[in-house]
Parts: sequence; C-alpha cells; structure tokens
Amino acid sequence: MCTSGSASSCEECLLIHPKCAWCSKEEFGSTRSVPSRCDLLQNLIANGCAGAIENPRSSSIVVKDVPLSSKGSGQTHLDVTQITPQKVALSLRPGDQTSFRVQVRQVEDYPVDLYYLMDLSLSMNDDLDNIRNLGTKLAEEMRKLTSNFRLGFGSFVDKNISPFSYTAPRYQNNPCIGYKLFPSCVPSFGFRHLLSLTDKVDRFNEEVQKQKVSRNRDAPEGGFDAILQAAVCKEKIGWRKEASHLLVFTTDDVPHIALDGKLGGLVQPHDGQCHLNEANEYSASSQLDYPSLALLGEKLAENNIHLIFAVTKSHYVLYKNFTALIPGTTVEILHKDSKNIIELIVKAYNSIRSKVELTVWDSPEDIALSFTATCQDGLSYPGLRKCGDLKIGDTVSFEVSVEARSCPAEDTSHVFTIKPAGFRDTLEVAVTYNCLCGCTGRAEPASGKCSGNGTYACGLCECDAGYLGARCECEEGAGGEMHQGLCREVEGKPLCSGRGECSCNQCVCYESEFGNIYGPFCECDDFSCARYKGVLCSGHGECHCGECKCHAGYIGDNCNCSTETGGCVSSDGQMCSGRGTCVCGRCQCTEPGAFGETCEKCPTCPGVCSTKRDCIECKLFNSGRLDNQTCQKHCKDEIITTVDVLKTDDPNAILCAYPVNNCVMKFTYSELASGKSNLTVLKEPACSSAPSAVTIVLAVIGSVVLIGTILLGLWKLLVTIHDRREFDRFQSERSRARYEMASNPLYRKPISTHNVEFTFNKLNKSYNGTVD
Repeated sequence: MCTSGSASSCEECLLIHPKCAWCSKEEFGSTRSVPSRCDLLQNLIANGCAGAIENPRSSSIVVKDVPLSSKGSGQTHLDVTQITPQKVALSLRPGDQTSFRVQVRQVEDYPVDLYYLMDLSLSMNDDLDNIRNLGTKLAEEMRKLTSNFRLGFGSFVDKNISPFSYTAPRYQNNPCIGYKLFPSCVPSFGFRHLLSLTDKVDRFNEEVQKQKVSRNRDAPEGGFDAILQAAVCKEKIGWRKEASHLLVFTTDDVPHIALDGKLGGLVQPHDGQCHLNEANEYSASSQLDYPSLALLGEKLAENNIHLIFAVTKSHYVLYKNFTALIPGTTVEILHKDSKNIIELIVKAYNSIRSKVELTVWDSPEDIALSFTATCQDGLSYPGLRKCGDLKIGDTVSFEVSVEARSCPAEDTSHVFTIKPAGFRDTLEVAVTYNCLCGCTGRAEPASGKCSGNGTYACGLCECDAGYLGARCECEEGAGGEMHQGLCREVEGKPLCSGRGECSCNQCVCYESEFGNIYGPFCECDDFSCARYKGVLCSGHGECHCGECKCHAGYIGDNCNCSTETGGCVSSDGQMCSGRGTCVCGRCQCTEPGAFGETCEKCPTCPGVCSTKRDCIECKLFNSGRLDNQTCQKHCKDEIITTVDVLKTDDPNAILCAYPVNNCVMKFTYSELASGKSNLTVLKEPACSSAPSAVTIVLAVIGSVVLIGTILLGLWKLLVTIHDRREFDRFQSERSRARYEMASNPLYRKPISTHNVEFTFNKLNKSYNGTVD
C-alpha cells in the first residue's frame, strides 16, 4: 500500500497510511525509483535505511491530573473534582489512533440547587393548593441526601397574545370572566421568576402562598419559554457553579414548540438569551418564537442543568420522547393533584445520580472519537459512553480513542471538551497535528546535492523552475536521441508509454483530467482501477498502477469487502445474532425468516419469545435477568404497549406466553417497517383459580346423573324400537290370514252339544235316546 508512485514527498507518504514511513537517506535505492522511499518501516530497515526514517506517531500526554474527590461537603466546593484527568494534549498523525482513560465519580454530599418551575394555568389550581408547604417538606427529604440544599421558584402560563391567550379588553384583568367553575383569576403571562435560589425554605412557602392561577385559550402551555429563561438567566436565578443543578418542570399538558409562534405572528426564532426585566418577567414573550428542542438541549447542557419533567400520566409518552432529544433529562409521572411531587423529585434525583454519561463539546469535524465504557460490573462496553445503576461514590472509567481523518492547514490546532452530562467538571483536550516530517525542517536551498538548482529535503531534490532530473542536472528541453532509450520500459514500447515526453533522460508525464500519471516510464496512473458503484476502489483504497491497494480493514479487487466484524455483532454479543454469517462487514442471514442489520429480527425463529420476554420484564416490570444498562442496550428497538384485552387476529403478529406465579402472561410480537419491534402485552397476567372440593363433588354427581339419564334414555329407545318391530310383524301376519275378519279362529264357544244314546226303564216304560 505504501510503495506506490503517488507519494512524491515525505508528507504525502505519511498521508497514504499510518503504517507508511519515509526514508530520508541521500543514497537510497535507485534515483529513478522515488516510490521506494515510501514503504513499511520493516521494509525500509531491511533495505538499509536505519537511522534516517521519518515515521511520526500519534501520542497523548496528560497535562493536568487532580485526583478524584470523595466528598463534596465543606466551606468551599470549587476544589471538588469528579473527573480526571482535567487536561490532555494530543498529537495526531492522520489515521493513527491514540487513546486515553477518563475516570468519573459522583461524590457524596454534593451541593444541590433545585428550581421549581410550575404551570399556573387554570387546570393546575388543585396542584397549587397541595404545594403550599412543599418547601419545608422537600428540604427535609433533600437534606437526607445533601447537607447543602437551596430552593427557588418560578411559574409560567403562555404568551399573552392571540390565539394563545384571551386578549379581548374584557379579559385584560380577569381572563376567567364568564367561566362559571372559576370566575376569577390573574392575567396570563409567559414566565415569572418569583424566588431566587435560597436555603431559606420558608420563603418558598410564602411565595407559593401568594400565587394564583391564570387562564389561557389553547391547551398547550408556554413551558419551554420558561425552561430556557430559567437555564440562561444564571445570575437572577442564582445557580452556583459548584452545585448540582436540578430544574423541576411541572405541568398537566403539552408544550408549545418552535414554529408554533407563527400562529400569533411571531417569526423571529428564539435567540437563546436571557430576557428577564426588572420585574423578573419574561419581556420577549410577544417578540420571539418558542425555543426549539435543540436550543433547549444546548442551553441546559451549557449550564449543567438536569431537567426533570413532572407530568401527568396522559402526557408521559410525549415527554419521554423529549428526553431522547434533550440529554440529561428525566421524566416522572405526576399525580393530578401533585401529591406525589416530593417522592417524584427524590426519585428523579436518585436516578440522575445513578448514571454517568459523557458528552463532547466543540469536536472538530476531522477528528473521529470512540468510547469504551467500563462500569461497575467490570465489563467493557465498546461504543458506549454511559454507565447506569451506580451508587454515590462509585467510580467508572471510559477509554477514549481519538483519530485524525486528515491534515488541516499548517500550524492548525483545536481544543474540544469532554464532560459528564449535568456536571460542571470538564476535561479539556488540546489537539495538534503531526503532519510534517522532521527532515522538512532541515531543507537546504540551492544545495550542491541538487546541482545548485534546487532545494534538498528528505533525500530528494525539489528542482527550481526550468530544471529537471533527480539532481536537477538538466534544463527543460535538453536531451538527444542517444538518451531516449532510457525512456522506454522495454525495447519496442513507445517512449514514456505514450503518456509523456522524454526530457533529460527521464520521462515527464502528461497531465490528465482523470488523475495522476506517474512512474519512471509513465506506465502507472491512479485512475485505471476497478470501481464499485462508480467509486474508484469503492472509496476504501488507493489506485496504484492499475491495482487497488486497499486500506486497512478492506479486501477485494475493488476494496468493497470490509474485514471488520463489529457491524455484525448484535446487541446480545453474538455474531449476526447466531442466525447468519458476517460477509464483508455485513450479516447474511441464513436462518429462514431472519432479517435486520444483525439478523436480530426473526418472528418465526425458535426462542424469539424468550428474547422478547426479557425486554418486557426489564422495561415494563423492572425485573428479569437483565440489569438496567443491559436492558437499555439490548432492548433499545422494542416498542412496548400494554392493553386490557390482547388481540390475536393479526396474521403478522406472533403470540407468545410464559408462566408468572401460577398465571400466564401473554403478548404479541411483530416487526414494524421502521425496523423496531412492536410488543403488545396484557396489563395483568391471565390467572385461573383452582376448583373447590364442593364443586368437584357436585360435578361428579352431576356427571353420574347425566350419564345414567342418557343410558336410561338409550334403553327406553331400544325397547320402543323392539316393540314397534314386533307389532309391525303381527300386523303383517294378520293381514295375510284367509278367514273372515269378523270371526276369530282361536275362539271356542263355551257350550258343547253331544248326542248320547242310552236305554232305560221308567215306570215300566221303555225310552230310547231322549228323556223328557
């Protein structure tokens, strides 16, 4: 990759690849073989250039390294250190990566400034009643966490212009006129700073007692105006540099955002500046549009402020989405009457103190940064710049790798900052670029080594105008036929390969609109190589003499195949989720039904229900085998919703179930077009109670009776059928008889007549046959 003809100087050689080195020795190799001076270090040493090699490396030096503090209490907190080191100097050679380690610790008993920003629109009237003694109770709870606590208070409604508020003359002093439920309230206002941060919490209670609600016209509120002013008006709010800054934002509705102001004729974007007047009211409410999320995030980070959204349940999802766009922000569910506000604030504060996330400020565009976090479990997480589930006093570390992509203008330097989100402590990183060779500084103008006609530097002559040759020994146009043979690669080939002129015994190559032509015989160029999708060497290599010399990490004729496997590692640490192979840096899924960048999507694969179950348990119920940090990493693409009744008629959804305490939890899983997974889960597991003994006995008796009844019915049916058949047979036989139907052949008369012949004498008379 280094031995190409494209490097004509030491500086150009260093830019080819971080492993390339330059030989500055005067007598080295052939005078016609300039590229041979640019090669791998081991090759230059083998060729006899030891001691005259230019091969600068990237390096890092810790300039300031104050040890981490263990506690934040004391008279002064300016000397408390939560990040080390505090200053690092880097010298970067393009492509050559260097790294340094950063340690962060959240110290115990760190001072806290809490500014309570409350929505005073009409719907928050019951909330106002419940926080009238908030200051005392909140101070008691917070002093369990820190001995140095201060509290401030501000309120907001919305811009007092149409269509956001009631602006008709009859509403000027009382926008609640005609509203039967609440006939009296104060005029609408954008933001009002009521109490600067103080440790006298009684003043907070007094200030809250004075407040009254107002009324605006539309549902959204002007809370983002208030957040920005509370963040940037540092002097009036009273934020301390040496304290942790918490901004609690309470509301029961959605906010207005940038461009909503156009509805009221406000076309000027917010300038991000403080606009509190002498009365501590937001004076630019009717001149500037609402701030954007990007502006809010920038100003909150600049002033090391942790924003806590305390919102009602119906708007939790919206503000949860805001936290992904505003670093260092958390969201908690506020009861409709704000009764849980103290518990909410303490919970949010503990959540903030349980995690550390590094942010980068003013990073130059030509510098690439990568992070590897080492958290409390002792494991390394490449690509991660935050740690969670921490306790106060825990120390976490981050390996920061820095690489320059290119060389800027000479003497260019940059400074960027690394800081944990919400911390005042910072790490300043100063960057200089190691793009010049040391031998360039020892250049010899009009050197005798260059025949007095050029400057000798780094083993080569840079000829003055009008002179040519390895030692600038010829003038332009000099030469003859006897020397032209030296300009042919082999006998019979054109002079200078037909792509240059022979001058002073050597080829002077033509210029080309396609790129550079070079080589002792102009036989090489940097544009006649294989392309991929129209890009020379796929953009991952250099074209040298018709062949792609691939950059580190790429192979192939056109360098389109990456050897890196990092992009194939799924969130669970497996290569292509165990469902495919990594080819050219991308996963080729082999499991039927698998898809996604790392084959992580596979609704029909065995075990997918078990994988999704882990995400449901950790994200929805804060249980299961995944800890919070692993859950956030492993389940970042899961969208989980809960329902009372689970629909199973979607043909694209997979129905899953698993046992939970003698019950069954059911959910459906499907893939969205965005690449995320949609999990629909029952709110409660489906449970079935065990039958009682009485129920079992009754069921058995009922079964016996039912079976007996059925058997009796069958018996009766069979007997009836048999009788009917016998009767039908009888009728058939009767119809075939040959006697009169009026007589019965079986009938016999009860009287029988018999003739008896006898002879007897009666009164000396003789009778025969009969007797009278």
